[in-house]
Amino acid sequence: MMIINLIGLVLIALIIWWFWLYKPAKAIDSTMESVTVIVNNGVYNPSRIIVAKGKETTINFLRKDGSPCAATVIFPDFEVSEELPVDESKAIELPSMAPGQYPFHCPMKMYSGTLIVE
Repeated sequence: MMIINLIGLVLIALIIWWFWLYKPAKAIDSTMESVTVIVNNGVYNPSRIIVAKGKETTINFLRKDGSPCAATVIFPDFEVSEELPVDESKAIELPSMAPGQYPFHCPMKMYSGTLIVE
């Protein structure tokens, strides 16, 4: 009985870490006009993207995860919502942006990322 409780606590801790505490430390610097984000295993990779201010940006999403939550990516600050087909690259065009941080995520916010404009 004690082992089952310990396993349950470990699983709860892993779930909390995965969905709320895990933050990738490194942002990818996109000096080019496009970057590819892989959608797989519950994460966007890279999940933090740095782009230059005042330039239009193209972000290509390659969805490898069949999860229904991974099917859509939303950029709420730009009112962009796009469906992502499985195993196909989908280009999303974003307008020129002012400096700041702009989130992007799936509808349930289980997959999330940040677009950093400098």
